[in-house]
Amino acid sequence: QLSPVSSTVMVRGKKRRRQQTMLVVKSVSKEAACGLLWMLQINTVLKGDFNAQRRSLRMKKKRMSKESRIQDQLLQNSAELSPPSDSGVPSRRSKSIYTPLEQQVIQLKQQHRDVLLAVECGYKYRFFGEDAEIAAKELNIICHLDHNFMTCSIPTHRLFVHVRRLVSHGHKVGVVKQTETSAIKASGANRNNLFTRQLSALYTKSTLVGEDVNPVCRLGDVEEGGSGDVVLDPPDSFLLCISENWDKLKKQLTVGLVAVQPSTGDVLLDCFPDGQSRSELEGRVLKINPVEILVPSDLSEQTHRLLQSITNASTQADDRVRVEKRDSAQFEFASAMSTVTEFYCNTQEKDSRSLSSVASFESPVICCLGPLIRYLQEFSLERVLMSERSISQRQDAVQEILESDSLTLISIRSLMSHLPDLERGICSIYHKKSSTQEFYLISCSLSRLGLELQALLPAIQSQINSALLRGLLLDTPDLLAPAHSFLKVLNEKAAKSGNKTELFSDLSGFPVLQERTEQIQTVLNEIQDHRKEIRMKLKAPALDYTTVSGQEFLIEVKNSLSSTVPPDWVKISCTKAVSRYHSPFLVERYKKLLQLREQLLLDCQREWTNFLEQFGEHYHTMKRAISHLATMDCLFSLAEVAKQGDYCRPEVCQSQPQIIIREGRHPAIDLLMGEHNQYVANHTELQGDGRRTMIITGPNMGGKSSYIRQVALICIMAQMGSYVPASEAQLGVLDGIYTRMGASDNIYKGRSTFMEELTEASEIISRATERSLVILDELGRGTSTHDGIAIAYATLEYFIRDVKALTLFVTHYPPLCELERVYPQQVTNYHMSFLLNEPDVAVQPEFITFLYQLTEGAAGRSYGLNVARLADIPDSILHSAARKSRELESMVNTRRYVYNIYIYYDKVLNCLV
Repeated sequence: QLSPVSSTVMVRGKKRRRQQTMLVVKSVSKEAACGLLWMLQINTVLKGDFNAQRRSLRMKKKRMSKESRIQDQLLQNSAELSPPSDSGVPSRRSKSIYTPLEQQVIQLKQQHRDVLLAVECGYKYRFFGEDAEIAAKELNIICHLDHNFMTCSIPTHRLFVHVRRLVSHGHKVGVVKQTETSAIKASGANRNNLFTRQLSALYTKSTLVGEDVNPVCRLGDVEEGGSGDVVLDPPDSFLLCISENWDKLKKQLTVGLVAVQPSTGDVLLDCFPDGQSRSELEGRVLKINPVEILVPSDLSEQTHRLLQSITNASTQADDRVRVEKRDSAQFEFASAMSTVTEFYCNTQEKDSRSLSSVASFESPVICCLGPLIRYLQEFSLERVLMSERSISQRQDAVQEILESDSLTLISIRSLMSHLPDLERGICSIYHKKSSTQEFYLISCSLSRLGLELQALLPAIQSQINSALLRGLLLDTPDLLAPAHSFLKVLNEKAAKSGNKTELFSDLSGFPVLQERTEQIQTVLNEIQDHRKEIRMKLKAPALDYTTVSGQEFLIEVKNSLSSTVPPDWVKISCTKAVSRYHSPFLVERYKKLLQLREQLLLDCQREWTNFLEQFGEHYHTMKRAISHLATMDCLFSLAEVAKQGDYCRPEVCQSQPQIIIREGRHPAIDLLMGEHNQYVANHTELQGDGRRTMIITGPNMGGKSSYIRQVALICIMAQMGSYVPASEAQLGVLDGIYTRMGASDNIYKGRSTFMEELTEASEIISRATERSLVILDELGRGTSTHDGIAIAYATLEYFIRDVKALTLFVTHYPPLCELERVYPQQVTNYHMSFLLNEPDVAVQPEFITFLYQLTEGAAGRSYGLNVARLADIPDSILHSAARKSRELESMVNTRRYVYNIYIYYDKVLNCLV
């Protein structure tokens, strides 16, 4: 019965085959029929999937071969592509395999080979070719083949998000915008050509300044303390430039360094000799913590390895430092000096640096400044520019804020709360990259501060005694005065919405905009007057224009009255009930209106740029005012911290180096301990002409490292003019605090932990003076006991005898305590006190109770087994360790006893002789 049906099934289609099969199996059991049907369905699906896979594979191979062929042709013909014409339109080639847009992208890419180009195409930005594949991977979006190149796109309103994401991964991103508008292009001679496009902005990690990467700022968000749409940049985003100069005669390497923060205008300069280890450079790079480093292409191998180790230190790609290599010829002194001379000769701005002051810099600094200017010119951020206050003036200011009940100071403090980032804001304006929203936010804040401080001037003069506070507050209103005039010109509603066509409330100072606005109004009046003629033709006295889907001045007529519409009217749109038209006059006038409006947009953008440039002329005075406000904010913060922590005002003496602290506390740990006064305060006494060295011993975890950190922090706070966490403090002015603490290796440089330890100690030895504070924590512990003791002893003796610096030396080596006997006038032994509970069984370690109190005298032991017990080392190991410790201690004591007897009898014999 099956064979004839099977032959029928083979001839007919799938549906028929299933029906015939079901006819056959009706006489079979229900389970068998279902099983047969299921097998046929699976077979059909598998066959369909297999065919789909084959088709997909063929398409993939075809696409890959096409891409490969296109890339080969692009490499072969890229040099033959004609340069862009003056109008920016790509030249047409006969039988070109590329579309006009692709030819334009190729030309742009040839000019900016190391840049990811985001090309504006209508309502989105597109990436092409390899740029598209990189962007798709980083942004996690779809990349597909379009004509000849892979492409992906992002919406225009999210440009700032995606640009920042690409930049954070170390890419240089270029934004290519259309330089024409549709209405103006439609009326021009090149109406049938491609839109002209050009690179409008470049961005890297250190150059995120501009409207494209800073979204809309809202004044309400700042005043309410919310973030809104404001993207918060890291506090420091320095661009660092490094140059190297090898002196063959002296056989010495000199490193030049210039660091600039384009978003705030801060600049750091340095020039210093360095050795093979590049330790000086490493310290400065880690201190500055740049996000981008500019180096010559012929950078030395040692420096290259150092920078590589720093850039690879972070496992996160968006945290890594970006390194940009430039032509080494730019770093030569002649070329760099030429660039610097040309730049500063063309800069005629008030309060900016003069060429003579810049030319006095050391040559390695000039060799950095030249290429740095060239690099920033690519981003239009080449305009770039420090201050000093005495310690006592700041202390007076903090004291007055702390003790005064003046309502004036309270008002000033409330004025400075919830302000936007003024420093970054004026820098963005200075570079002419600010949006209208950001400009209004910054200028409104500056103007408000200036006016309210101006109103407080009589109270400031009569109620404030601190010279520093008076100087800052009296100068600031005059410095902020220019902001008022710029704010008055702006239309608040238009500025907040970003509408540049209605941005300026008074057009008397903008004749071009005034003329263009009058032309637009004339056309609008003509269109409005045309209504009379339309009403007469349609016999509809109440007829008025309507606007639908952005189309203006539409004449809406019911379909039942369409016979009254003149035949030369143009139908724009219609519905089931009505039709909408433009008369020939309206078609011509509306086209003219659109052209004028787009021309007004271009004129407004040009005037806006000029407006920002005029504001930029006051950049240096505004920056000084903001610096005054920042200093005030810092002083208020120091006073608040001093009030909350019950700090004292330190007495700073510049005549002699000394550190005398009564009941000093660690500022951070004291805060973490809460309000229960659990932190144990300690005294410190170091005199430059007396006991200037403290050797600190004691049990592990007894508080030695916290104590020496506490002393260093108190010295730093006092020298910056702050109150300090102590009941009393007398401190000399230090020229540096040098520390050697902790243990870590440097695998990238091939240095062991002990090597790193001694390298840091070597730097301290070479740099410390008698006015320095030197802190050495367990020097010599990374090697054998004898070598470690010898190195630590010799180093400490050198600081006591030769350097004469104020020194805190933490150690677990008892022989070092003998230096107190050798130098009794300069050295004192101390230890962190504790309570010792002897174990009941001899094989158990002692139990230690830490008292955290610094006590005079040396500790005999370090009691490391107590820490081992706290770390949950198994009891069997602890017992074995305790037994071994006692054996070794007994052996040492026996040797010491024999040695002492030998010395005693030797002295007796000498006396008898």
